[in-house]
Amino acid sequence: MLDLLLKGGLVVDGTGSPAKLSDVGILDGRIVAIGEIDESASEVIDASDLVVTPGFVDPHTHYDAQLFWDPAAASSSKHGVTSVMAGNCGFTLAPIAAKDADYTRRMMAKVEGMPLAALESGVPWNWSTFGEYLDRLDGNIGVNAGFLVGHCALRRNVMGDEAVGNEASPSQLAEMISKLNDSIKAGGMGFSTTLSFTHSDGDGEPVASRWASRDEILALCRAVSAHEGTTLEYVTDGCLRGFSDDEIDLMAEMSLAARRPLNWNVLTIDSAEPERYREQLSALEHAASRGGRSVALTMPILVEMNMSFGTHCALFMLPDWSEVMSLPVPQRIEKLRDPQVRAHLLARSQSSDAGVFSRLADWGRYQIGDVYTPENLVFKGRQVSEIAAERGESDFDTLLDIVIADDLRTILWPLPTDDDQASWELRAEAWERDDVLLGGSDAGAHLDRMCGASYTTKFIGDCLRGKKLVSLERGVQMLTQEPAELFGLRDRGVIAEGNWADLVIFDPATIDAGDASLVEDLPGGTGRLNAESIGVKRVIVNGRSVVIDDELTGDLPGVVLRSGRDTKTVPIPADA
Repeated sequence: MLDLLLKGGLVVDGTGSPAKLSDVGILDGRIVAIGEIDESASEVIDASDLVVTPGFVDPHTHYDAQLFWDPAAASSSKHGVTSVMAGNCGFTLAPIAAKDADYTRRMMAKVEGMPLAALESGVPWNWSTFGEYLDRLDGNIGVNAGFLVGHCALRRNVMGDEAVGNEASPSQLAEMISKLNDSIKAGGMGFSTTLSFTHSDGDGEPVASRWASRDEILALCRAVSAHEGTTLEYVTDGCLRGFSDDEIDLMAEMSLAARRPLNWNVLTIDSAEPERYREQLSALEHAASRGGRSVALTMPILVEMNMSFGTHCALFMLPDWSEVMSLPVPQRIEKLRDPQVRAHLLARSQSSDAGVFSRLADWGRYQIGDVYTPENLVFKGRQVSEIAAERGESDFDTLLDIVIADDLRTILWPLPTDDDQASWELRAEAWERDDVLLGGSDAGAHLDRMCGASYTTKFIGDCLRGKKLVSLERGVQMLTQEPAELFGLRDRGVIAEGNWADLVIFDPATIDAGDASLVEDLPGGTGRLNAESIGVKRVIVNGRSVVIDDELTGDLPGVVLRSGRDTKTVPIPADA
């Protein structure tokens, strides 16, 4: 007898092959039969008029902390995600010494927007090694989760306070390599690092990995090559500004040193900046020409995100802005009132140095969200350009006057500047490359500022009823088989006999995601942006239902994905 039988669904198997009506039989967590099945089952699901696909794989999340208070990874699992990759951008919670827990919490609050109160009250912090960290999660999560080993954690664990401001000594590097080897042997999926100007710790200093030498980075990558089923992830200035020659060369060298693929986040595609898009694609081609492999992650939707002049957000990343935005609020307001400061900030926001963040500098295209003073109530829901025209003032001055009246608490929603036909055509062109992968949700990070976790249902809905830039079969492949293959996931990403039963069942007429809204359900009384799923009938992880009719079941059948056991090595061109 089967454990579960799905009857009469339109099966889209993840390979890109044409969809077909079929039954799917599940036993002991795996798919054991596909076709016309007459066998009895403990539970039978009528999937007629519904679509059955493999579970979606999110290649870039920061669920390292959130899984402790949200073991279902609800922001993602409700949208059909059954496997996630975490430990990205050089940031992990292990290895760690007890004395470094406070530093790590403050760093994660700053660089990844995880509320400090939630990190303090919602995470046990009762481990030291990477293996102990994985053990705390194993058996207690609702999705499958793999974790890269973060460069910042390795440096801090070995070098302590010296990790910031210093290169590693030969003995310190040797100890880092040893700890990386131990962490991967315990199940770490590989190595991640950041050299990005956007990443500073809780003290405002560049995070530990940004002080590493090129030799240190390559030595750690070489260590990865000794382990089965591993990979690399990397973030640098050029991911947002356009790559320098040194960055392009380092990506290739990292892939060659590890003999593994390297993925980076995130390729932003905008028809207004085609030269940056083409230049970033050339970086991928350079790695391939050297015999390595570099893969760009790119989002297939326009992610909902908000801004505030009162709390840390992407506005801080505009050139020279951090000097003002990092001041205490009263001093910040004083500076923002100064016409000379305003003129300087405006000019710098629109300069070439802003890179991709210049997209935030179209000040008239901000919509006013929540407001906190009676005088601002009349502006809620309105666009700044309209208010400025009525006042006879500039967009930037109007925006600053509004947020200052709210003591900088005003919630701002930037309207997308790249929702034009030409940009979507460029995205569709990029999606067909084998070195561009859908992803970059950052789920688990920037919780009150952005809502990327719902990209899967939004994208599939778009394939069916929206722009239709790709077929349903191709869209599903991009969310399932392709990310599973990048990480070498064994027996996942495709509906096939013998594979793990990670599946999504949805209504093709309604699948989508709702609008993002702030819900205050985090430990410590903090909030997050959330978008509910629409039309998701079932999400099945390892043969057990974690979502039924868009709601969590409370079951936790997920596993910690461990390198070697759950992954196989993906050869780069030089090894093929």
